[in-house]
Amino acid sequence: MVTLEQTPAAAVKAPPKPPKGLSAAARWARRAPLLPALIFTIAVTQLPFVATLVISFLQWNSLAPENRGFAGLDNYIAVITDPNLRSSVLTTVLLTASVVLISLVLGLGIALLLDQRFRGRGLVRTMMIAPFLVVPVAAALLWKHALYNPEYGLFNGVLNWIFGDSAPQPDWISTMPLTAVIASLVWQWTPFMMLILLAGLQSRPHDAVEAAFIDGASGFQVFRYLTLPHLRQYLELGGLLGSIYIVQNFDAVFTITSGGLDTANLPYTIYQTFYQAHDYGQASAAGVVVVVGSILIATFALRAVSSLLRDEAK
Repeated sequence: MVTLEQTPAAAVKAPPKPPKGLSAAARWARRAPLLPALIFTIAVTQLPFVATLVISFLQWNSLAPENRGFAGLDNYIAVITDPNLRSSVLTTVLLTASVVLISLVLGLGIALLLDQRFRGRGLVRTMMIAPFLVVPVAAALLWKHALYNPEYGLFNGVLNWIFGDSAPQPDWISTMPLTAVIASLVWQWTPFMMLILLAGLQSRPHDAVEAAFIDGASGFQVFRYLTLPHLRQYLELGGLLGSIYIVQNFDAVFTITSGGLDTANLPYTIYQTFYQAHDYGQASAAGVVVVVGSILIATFALRAVSSLLRDEAK
């Protein structure tokens, strides 16, 4: 039997070297199956945005078709200087910041509770996720009619049950319109924050937590010096992703208040400008501003995700 040691060195041939690179035809053959999906994505997402960008530079109001023409930056100047649009920007910032911060705090508290071991934890987790799975319009209708309605809503029914016939019967939407919208969005987005933070809690180094308890650290100290620093990136991720989606929210404002009582945010103002004022150029300019702002927020979100993945890989 001839072994490798007995074989002459010249008889041992080196393995063939792989080709340095694929030909252009081979590369296109690999990419060809993806071309229909790429073309569909461009047609669905990019072409409408390009059309919106073009219209934003036009003076185009269907109520005055004879004045149609090139407007330059006039529509963007109108977006910046219009007091109604400035008010909607402030409302959008207040609505987004309130919903994100409250949802993060509540989501963190619920995640800490669901991280404990107890009977029926899986069922409770499933029930806590349910609000996030409800269609946004259905969730807004639920809050408007089943909870806020002054005649048959749940909130006033609870007040009647507690205080009897002398119970106050407030009209929740009229007395606190923006708070009513914020409450409905917090109910829907708290499960989203809870899921992200619960994933962060389950990735904690349990040996460090056990060592801290053995050394005499209290539960608050473990949370302050171990859990909270570990959850920092998860909190940032939840806040950024929530901001991207909530800043574009239209369903709750349209369904609960119809933009009245100083609750009109940017998406609703764009809807009013486009479908009620029929000013397509100014509405398109406002839409472009919203898209650019969302892209800026998404950039920070992607950086947070990439840094989180790098740390997890370590």
